[in-house]
Amino acid sequence: MSGLRILLADDQTLVRAAFAMLVESAPDMAVVGQAGTGREAVRLARDERPDLIVMDVRMPDLDGIEATRLIAADDELTGVRVLVLTTYDTDENIVEALRAGASGFLVKDTRPAELLDAIRTVAAGEALLSPGPTSRLIARFLRSPAGPPPVGGPEGLSEREREVLALVARGLTNTEIAETLGLSPLTAKTHVSRIMGRLGARDRAQLVIVAYESGLVSPGRT
Repeated sequence: MSGLRILLADDQTLVRAAFAMLVESAPDMAVVGQAGTGREAVRLARDERPDLIVMDVRMPDLDGIEATRLIAADDELTGVRVLVLTTYDTDENIVEALRAGASGFLVKDTRPAELLDAIRTVAAGEALLSPGPTSRLIARFLRSPAGPPPVGGPEGLSEREREVLALVARGLTNTEIAETLGLSPLTAKTHVSRIMGRLGARDRAQLVIVAYESGLVSPGRT
């Protein structure tokens, strides 16, 4: 099977069916499984090894956060990315999902084309979050962190790397970071990859958490 292999996890049958129809309509994607509970999502992840899981947060038996934590901790599932679903302002579990190992999140009422784009970008390890409200949402829930950052802090980074990390936390893509700092896209991408390596981060989601929890980026700062 060519293209991205997608696993859908949501306790609402109609929601799963709608997402499945949308994903299957894309020529570069295919649905390899559907789960109605978090525990079923973990089992199917191990059986199917998808490229990306679209994971609802609120599910019976095992919620999406715990399912994400189990998947992220499984060495055999390295490379499987999780894109969590949220109801946005009402769902305060989103940061816990990121801490658990999710690579990004999307809003349930996202437009179809935007959902497909989000799947592609997160599967590619590129843009995690959009600027503005998304960053403010994360900042709001990180004001009272539940524990230490999941990886190292930014103290050992160079000034340029700290600038890049701050822009990642604001939701900028590598191309936008390059434009902001007057770099080439390849140089920006290299900086992001090097920062991930130095901090021991598995993806951009953990970089966002480090930036906020270390105080490098604060709510309201531009």
